[in-house]
Amino acid sequence: MKNYYIDLGSSTIKVYSYETELKLLEENSIYFKNDFDPEKGISEANLQELCHYFESIKSKYGLRYDNTNIFVTGIFRNLIQERKQELVKLFNDKFDLHFNIISHGIENYYLAKAMQNDYNGKKVLIINMGGKTTELVTFVGDKITDTKNLTVGVADLLNNFSKVNESVSGNTVEEMDDFVKEKLNDLNLDTDYDCAIFTGGEERFELLTEFNLVPNTLFDDGVHKYMVSLEDYIKGTEKVFYDITLQELYDLMPGNPKWMDGARAGAIIPLTLFKMTNVDWIIPSDLNLINGVINDL
Repeated sequence: MKNYYIDLGSSTIKVYSYETELKLLEENSIYFKNDFDPEKGISEANLQELCHYFESIKSKYGLRYDNTNIFVTGIFRNLIQERKQELVKLFNDKFDLHFNIISHGIENYYLAKAMQNDYNGKKVLIINMGGKTTELVTFVGDKITDTKNLTVGVADLLNNFSKVNESVSGNTVEEMDDFVKEKLNDLNLDTDYDCAIFTGGEERFELLTEFNLVPNTLFDDGVHKYMVSLEDYIKGTEKVFYDITLQELYDLMPGNPKWMDGARAGAIIPLTLFKMTNVDWIIPSDLNLINGVINDL
């Protein structure tokens, strides 16, 4: 039987199907952080947009309680219990679906399941960044040796740098990097990683924007085909900031152009972490927690 898995984060909803293999069917961006209040909930406009979107996909794919699993993360964890219960009731009554807000710990578990590999015995830092949070998982070989949850995400940069999404960024890579460094000033990280894997659609993004990707020679898992040097990651980020207009970024992703609103800001937190950990190579990845859910079946 075909089942559906939905990853609902602080700004993007991804819809997957799974029968014999996992397929990304579509995605849609809604900025739940806008006018968000933990006590009042998400804004009325965003709630209406969320409901309209679920009405659409419920009809399109035949979503039901018994064939659909929703995993809600990010900013929704910050809601007070009463607002969480209201969303659970709304989805149950209106869509016959379960609005499942998962903890950071469970998200880390599924991220680890998604990324589980022996990595040719190497020490690997996994970076999974969202709108309001960033998860770090360390693998040494096929063993997890550390996890960290950071309360910083793309939204922090968008809220503090209002010119980043001008046609060409009016904020610089350097000033945004300095901002994140200050945010992570007390974070202790190892500096002997062989590489870092940046998840959540990064491979797709770097292919679309033509980063200088080369074949991955560090490990062979049949999934992660490319790697990019730190020097070329910085050059690619600068190109996205200064050489590719925002409209050109939108045009690269016509199915969900709003995703690109976080593209420039979304490059900075990983960049800061790459520098802090002295990694020479970055592996872009499209895996996320839904891959971990499937691997855990």
